[in-house]
Amino acid sequence: MAQAKPEFRAAWIASVDNIDWPSKKGIAVDSQKSEFIRMLDMHKQNGLNAIIMQIRPATDAFYPSQYEPWSEWLSGVQGKPPSPYYDPLQFMIDQTHKRGMEFHAWCNPYRADFKIGKASIAPAHITKLHPDWFLEYGDKKYFDPGNKEAQAFVVEVIRDITERYDVDAIHFDDYFYPYRISGKEFPDSVTFKRHGNGLNKDDWRRSNVDSIILHLFTTIRQTKSFVKFGISPFGIWRNSDKDPMGSNTKAGQTNYDDLYADILLWLQKGWIDYVAPQLYWEFGHKAAPYEVLIDWWSKHSYGKHCYIGLGIYRAGSNDAWKDSAQLPRQIELLRNTTNIQGMIFFNSKVFYKNPNGWNDSLRLNYFKAPALIPEMNWVQKKK
Repeated sequence: MAQAKPEFRAAWIASVDNIDWPSKKGIAVDSQKSEFIRMLDMHKQNGLNAIIMQIRPATDAFYPSQYEPWSEWLSGVQGKPPSPYYDPLQFMIDQTHKRGMEFHAWCNPYRADFKIGKASIAPAHITKLHPDWFLEYGDKKYFDPGNKEAQAFVVEVIRDITERYDVDAIHFDDYFYPYRISGKEFPDSVTFKRHGNGLNKDDWRRSNVDSIILHLFTTIRQTKSFVKFGISPFGIWRNSDKDPMGSNTKAGQTNYDDLYADILLWLQKGWIDYVAPQLYWEFGHKAAPYEVLIDWWSKHSYGKHCYIGLGIYRAGSNDAWKDSAQLPRQIELLRNTTNIQGMIFFNSKVFYKNPNGWNDSLRLNYFKAPALIPEMNWVQKKK
């Protein structure tokens, strides 16, 4: 079959709270493996050429780690290894590569306790060993992004993954500083007093995130020069009412002003290799229209790759997403927009339902011809 032009075609596989895989905590190892293979085969049949697999959802691990305990979403109890023993990450990488697909290891940077008092936390968890590195906000615990020791720990975890496993990329999602809770300030004033260095608090917070991104990028490249580093941010950098460079949107929260993630700076500086903005809105959405945002991101990728995050999980959620043309139109627009090199679907389990017949659309039409992953001429080739 003729090859289509190179295009990144991927899906996120979320392990947090057992969203996609494994289907529930503590299922038998054989079931874990067969579920993963079933999901992978479905993605392959649909024409995808990569997966983004969540291997560190909350300062825990889907692989043996000297730094972090086994994830509760795997075995049911944090710190408990699979029995009979296997290395899920190695297994998943092998299965993915066997099918000619790329494996992007998705890690959450700062989330440490998913539900205070309810999540399973192992005695050797870093929140127990270094409680001073963490801050409580809402019902969760997060690393304090202003704490340099905490930053160094996160970087070391990523270095370890990059060094020991044959991953094609390290991938971070949109959770930097947490999404704001109305009327509640993130409790980092003590760290700010200590380390603010004369900056205002917003600029200081952004500088904390900038520094870990740079540190991660440098560490990944020094460890393996061919491993890519990608970020999937919330879909809006800034609204134009705050910044003339921002998009013509009316988002309640934005990367720059609320999550303190200055994605454009990282792209301009070359600290990330791809950006995958989560554009989970429909055409004509009143606050964040898909067509406005795709045009904006295409003009702000600064020569790096841009893969659009598509919200297939939204299928049936409102009139726009009941329309079987919604997703095909989104794919057609991204393919006809300059500087967009592909797409990633959230989430994986939704595909089992073939919502609006979209699996068929991918398989028989949009992804009928296989495509290679687009090359990044600034990243060394894997030998």
